Amino acid sequence: MSKRLSASQRRAQLIDVGRGVFARNGYEGTSVEEIARAAGVSKPIVYQHFGGKVGLHAVIVDREMEYVVQRVAEAIATGTPRVRFQGAVSAFLHYVKAHPDGFVVLTRDAPSTVGPGMNSVISDLGERIGVIFEAEFEKAGMDPRVAPIYAHALIGMVTSTGQWWMDQSSNYPVDEVAAHVAALGWMGLRHLPKDPDPLPPQLKSDVTNT
Repeated sequence: MSKRLSASQRRAQLIDVGRGVFARNGYEGTSVEEIARAAGVSKPIVYQHFGGKVGLHAVIVDREMEYVVQRVAEAIATGTPRVRFQGAVSAFLHYVKAHPDGFVVLTRDAPSTVGPGMNSVISDLGERIGVIFEAEFEKAGMDPRVAPIYAHALIGMVTSTGQWWMDQSSNYPVDEVAAHVAALGWMGLRHLPKDPDPLPPQLKSDVTNT
């Protein structure tokens, strides 16, 4: 058994240990018994603090999401649009580097038993980032209603790149990857029309004739 900790210290320890176990085994492959064993406590301690595996997983996901959102929000708070955009990409990928277990937990499917919204954590994260983008779009004289489209596109692109980078980190420094991803995204955003045509006339014709 581990040394005696205060309630807050024990809760923090279980969150830290649980994050690693969930990242390693996935939600379905993780048991309360394994989490308790890794933390050096009895199973009732885990139930006492979180009500079980579902509760612990939900707390871990919520904390990781809040941390990512905070980092991205800070990154786009000041600077030119280009600097803010690249800062958002860099902040997300540096999160992947610094918190690989948290990133793995976020990008895995959450159990349906956790509750509404937990089946698509990345989608929820995109919504939160979209709120941040809305204010920036409004400042730029663009329709803030479409901000979530770009927020989800950014999160999807960076998330996919982050998953790939975790296996390639020895070959590509995180700052180099962030710079290239940001350049790709920025080249599209800098020429973004305020009211883009959903489909160019020639493509409309091609689709109609197929």
